[in-house]
Amino acid sequence: MRRSSQIPLVAREEQVAGFRRSFDRAASGEPGVLLVGGDAGVGKTRLVTHLAATAEEAGGRVVVAHCVDLGEIGIPYLPFTEALGQLQRPAGADSTDDVAACVAELVAERPALARLLDPAGPRQAADDQHAERLPLLDGVASALTAVGRPGAPLVLVIEDLHWADPSTRDVLRFLVTRLRSEHLLLVLTYRSDDVDRRHPLRPLLAELHRSERVDHVELEPFTTAELRAFTTALNDAPLPEAEFAQVLRRSEGNAFFAEELVAAGLATGTLPWSLADVLHARMQDLAPAVQQLVRLASVAGRQVREDLLRAAAERTAGLEDPAATAAALRDAVTHQVLGVEGAHLAFRHALLAEALYLDLLPGERTTMHLAYLAALTASPGLGSAAERAHHAQQGHDLPTALEASYDAAAGARDLLAPTEELRHLEQVLSLWGSVPDAAERVGADRVDVALDAAAAASRAGQPNRAVQLTRRAIESLPDDPRRQAGLRHVLARYLLDVQEDMSEATQETELALAALPDDPTATLAATLSVRGRIELNGDDDDAAREFLERAVDVARRAQAPDAEADALASLAVLEVGDPGTAARLIESAMDRAIDAGNLGAELRCRYNLATTWYYAGRLDLAEDLLRQGLARAAETASTRSSVGTAMRMIAELLRYVRGDLTPAAPRDGVPALEATVLEGAGLYAAVARGDDHVLDRTAALQKEWDVDGFVALTSGGCRIDALTWAGRQEEAVALAGAVVDHLGAVWSTYFLGRIWISALALAALADAAESAPGGGSAAQQAERRAAGDDLLSVARQTAERGRPRGGVLGPEGRAWLARAEAEHARLVAASGGEAADPSVWEAAVREFSYGYRYEVARSRFRWAQALRAAGDRTAAELEGVEALTEAQRMGARPLADAVLAWARRARIAVPGTRRESSTTLTEREEQVLTLVAQGLSNRQIGEHLFISTKTVSVHVSNVLAKLGVSGRAEAVAVATRRGLLTV
Repeated sequence: MRRSSQIPLVAREEQVAGFRRSFDRAASGEPGVLLVGGDAGVGKTRLVTHLAATAEEAGGRVVVAHCVDLGEIGIPYLPFTEALGQLQRPAGADSTDDVAACVAELVAERPALARLLDPAGPRQAADDQHAERLPLLDGVASALTAVGRPGAPLVLVIEDLHWADPSTRDVLRFLVTRLRSEHLLLVLTYRSDDVDRRHPLRPLLAELHRSERVDHVELEPFTTAELRAFTTALNDAPLPEAEFAQVLRRSEGNAFFAEELVAAGLATGTLPWSLADVLHARMQDLAPAVQQLVRLASVAGRQVREDLLRAAAERTAGLEDPAATAAALRDAVTHQVLGVEGAHLAFRHALLAEALYLDLLPGERTTMHLAYLAALTASPGLGSAAERAHHAQQGHDLPTALEASYDAAAGARDLLAPTEELRHLEQVLSLWGSVPDAAERVGADRVDVALDAAAAASRAGQPNRAVQLTRRAIESLPDDPRRQAGLRHVLARYLLDVQEDMSEATQETELALAALPDDPTATLAATLSVRGRIELNGDDDDAAREFLERAVDVARRAQAPDAEADALASLAVLEVGDPGTAARLIESAMDRAIDAGNLGAELRCRYNLATTWYYAGRLDLAEDLLRQGLARAAETASTRSSVGTAMRMIAELLRYVRGDLTPAAPRDGVPALEATVLEGAGLYAAVARGDDHVLDRTAALQKEWDVDGFVALTSGGCRIDALTWAGRQEEAVALAGAVVDHLGAVWSTYFLGRIWISALALAALADAAESAPGGGSAAQQAERRAAGDDLLSVARQTAERGRPRGGVLGPEGRAWLARAEAEHARLVAASGGEAADPSVWEAAVREFSYGYRYEVARSRFRWAQALRAAGDRTAAELEGVEALTEAQRMGARPLADAVLAWARRARIAVPGTRRESSTTLTEREEQVLTLVAQGLSNRQIGEHLFISTKTVSVHVSNVLAKLGVSGRAEAVAVATRRGLLTV
């Protein structure tokens, strides 16, 4: 029979047509991504092989790269290393290739790319370990996007994405988000059946699916008709009906399994029941040497370098003769068990390699892994340290596995791949007890390795793991109190990232300071600096200044620029009462941190500088500084660090404050703590937009209040606001009390966010009073007034006693205090007191005008209501129009709806309001209906309007007739719904 590679593609016409459309768009400068998913064996490779041939025939340049399965041991950026390596080589042996020259020039200009393509090259110096990651990502993207030409795009195929390492996934995120007008088409394949809900690829797939540049193809098994056409083409004739029925039943339309079943069945006269049986049937036709070689190849996975396979074969029984190995290779290719893919030999499908590997006896697997290990040890250029570690681990050569894992970690660190670095170092730690001379082999003791792993965990966004590793390192030194003391500041620093309670971090620094000598050392300076940060977080500015100034002095005497920069970065925070002075100090500290190569201190300075201007109300400057800080974090693979998360959180808040209410970019694939913090920051805009499930989202975060105080504040405050919009004012007020109790215990009684919480609770009380008929009973009015008085008093006390750093309440705090005052006035008016003075809402608008766009619009709406109640209809109309226009521009649906509903009731002309025709009430009828809504009888209404009870009865009858209702309560409800009831 023929093989599938020898026949035209069967079915898949729709997928091919979609690829041609994507290819044509890329040829015209509209780059894209084609995701090809499907179960193992369904025909993904066959399809993309056809697509690659189609692209080449159309003039495109095609590069095929692969991800490989090395279990827990990954090779950072592997498919991109493979792709760039191919692009550096001329397309034809006898031709000059402008593409190869262009890529080679780019690699020569970018050391990060050169390091990627030459892992055996010189390693970075220790003081350069935080070299920028962005040039590496940008270099990969630049090299790929420089290849395509108009009419001749680059088609980059990456197969088996389900095996992609974390850094490869990061490159794809980076690349896809930056596609603009390049002549580039990415074709990515993955096994759908392997990607369960916990698979690390799943978040990336979710992100890609949301991109408008991504098309998704999910290959389904062949239908009966398609399978019949496929097997007919393989067999050059239709299969007998009974045999076809068996192929259909057993393969269930899976192309690869069907092909193997047909091949085995035709050769033996019987159809095997499983893929393993298929392979046994296939292997029986091969010579013993070929069978041994194919088994050896399966140990490397689907693909293996030919030179590596030959080198391993020389160390494998039955394949020692190079000539015999060469003959066996030719036979394996001839029988289509193996194929040629560039410099690699590959199984036609990964299922073949997997089934063969699983069929090996344990002793055979060990021996063959050791053969690869020996080949890689003798010639390191044949593979990476990660591959050596993998084969050593599987071959049970634990000392070599430890050494190779340590080397692989160093390589990952050079490439700024902290997740892979952490995996390799944890592998080293797991092997440590099994290798007696481990320290001599790697040149470091177990404590140092654990600290390196903790640092990698911190950079990878796993702060709890960093704490765990550091704590265990300290606990492993019970007989060395001096060294323990020298490590406690490291643990305290990580604890600051994960704990609200500073007690453990404080205890660690106290233990360290008690054990460390007073001599000026870098360790003492670092410990003092961390202790100063702890005091800053605890709002003890005097103690913080004392520790930090001492840290600077010790650091200078000890010539410890890292510790000096860290302490200066914290000292600058104490000067935020004068933003200009604080900014100059932070800039000075940042320069010192950069000179010292202290990335952590540098990023903290960038964050502090941005937030200094944010809280000073200089939003343009803060936004620009945050953009620079986030770019620096991305360059250094620090986006998921604690300070990187903090910058992203502030950036999300700033985006909302400036009126951008669009949903945040996807946060899939980030650590749980980071995702929770960013989810909390995104709730402000979600409430303002009126998202359907925002109450569910805020409720879901309530169980995370103990994780981070910021989460409790944001999710709690936003839920109060959302409940108020939903008309559930009593729940909103009760929740405000719960938020205050929780954060009062975690932070302090007068935490500054309490002003915001108080203002929101006052708004809920005012809404409740306005919506109650007649403002509610006297008891209800008195209860609301008392609660409102308490809330306003607390807001005022918090502004005075909350001790904002620098002693000056910032523009946001002043604005929320003004809103609290205005909401209290609205509550008083709705509870039977004097009408609110419009000037209180004018003051709120003025205070929020530093740049808080949404709250300006909301306060302007309330100002318009107060103006209308005061009789200034013209001014009310002006402010109402402005509030509605802004709400609609921002997409603030609840606010826009509220303005429109009020404008209809108040007969204020704003866009979107209209008067009723046949059911329009007269002014007197509106007055009567308003008093009816307050629960007054006809007699009381007459006394109030100075008309007779009979006349009131006539007006009431007219109102009921015009509204088409039969009762007073129904009239009030219908008039409210139609916007006819005057406030």
